[in-house]
Amino acid sequence: MTTQPTTTLKTLSVRVKDKHAKVLSRMAFEVNQVWNLANELSYEAWHIPVPEVGWVQGTWQLSAFDIQKALAGINKAHGWMIGSATIQEVIAVHGKSRHQFKSSKLRWRVSNGSKRNLGWIPFKARAARFEGGKVRFAGQSFGVWDSYGLDNYKFRAGSFAQDARGRWYFNICVEAPVENRLPTGATAIGINLGLKDVAICSDGERLEAKRLYRSLEAKLGIAQRAGKTDRVRAIHARIRNRRKDALHQFSSHLVKANAAIFVGNVSSSRLAKTRMAKSVLDAGWSMLRTQLQYKAIAHGVVFEEVNEAYTTQACSCCGSIGQSSPKGRAGLGIREWTCEDCGAVRDRDINAARNILALGHQRLAGGIPRL
Repeated sequence: MTTQPTTTLKTLSVRVKDKHAKVLSRMAFEVNQVWNLANELSYEAWHIPVPEVGWVQGTWQLSAFDIQKALAGINKAHGWMIGSATIQEVIAVHGKSRHQFKSSKLRWRVSNGSKRNLGWIPFKARAARFEGGKVRFAGQSFGVWDSYGLDNYKFRAGSFAQDARGRWYFNICVEAPVENRLPTGATAIGINLGLKDVAICSDGERLEAKRLYRSLEAKLGIAQRAGKTDRVRAIHARIRNRRKDALHQFSSHLVKANAAIFVGNVSSSRLAKTRMAKSVLDAGWSMLRTQLQYKAIAHGVVFEEVNEAYTTQACSCCGSIGQSSPKGRAGLGIREWTCEDCGAVRDRDINAARNILALGHQRLAGGIPRL
């Protein structure tokens, strides 16, 4: 029998009051300088100058720790506002990204112009604290719109981040207690993730894509063709907020109504490399799965991701895969089909969701521990 965790990690995001934008923008400029210096050092260490030959590839790279030592005290030398904890975190993120992409140099962070990077100020645990209703960081106090009661949480690592409209947000990872709740629902449900409908449940319930972004596509296109940059950013922000709100409502409803939730493990990163990239990225599958997972933990609900291979093709009634069932990309247009063996008429998405539900029950019956 597995033990239930007593705490869980979650990230809280609160908006910083606009009067602090100037200070945060200066800090973000300093962060960009640290990133670019780390980028330059790692690139030079990877290339060795040879007379009359030029640059040749080396056999080693500076580690993040080496770069941190090389840039120690740079904030005091330049009179920067950011502290050593932020500098170390920037270099650590840079080193992790270099390792991930197997590259000696990453993209430079641009502070000004039309191609500038959005502001970003990361920090390690204990670098920020909440005092007197304000966030204390790098010797500064930042007023925030506190909707979570931040003084009730213990801060870990986090960041200040800027959105496309220039608004700043304080994002912090916190440790929250997990209440030993019993699920309020008594049923189990399978969820098939799609594009026209973002999520289709085994009981027939659906989350339509038009609730997330489709209804704003026309307005976005008009603003883009007219070259209204501020309007485009505002519509994108509205789409993002609408998507987040719809997914939160949908995931909360499912967690409260069921005792077990099973979701297909469709990969959005792979499909994002196809012609369906726009719809895949707009759907927010990863966000939905993340919300379902942490909400299920908080409410004592079983949550599992199962292999969804052949769930669309196999009949959820008899399990057979006939010639009439949809297969591959050529079968994407087939939304309903009749099983050749049992004669049942199958809705493509609901059929897949019911197969996912059956696979989830098999995993639990086989003794797979809860996530």
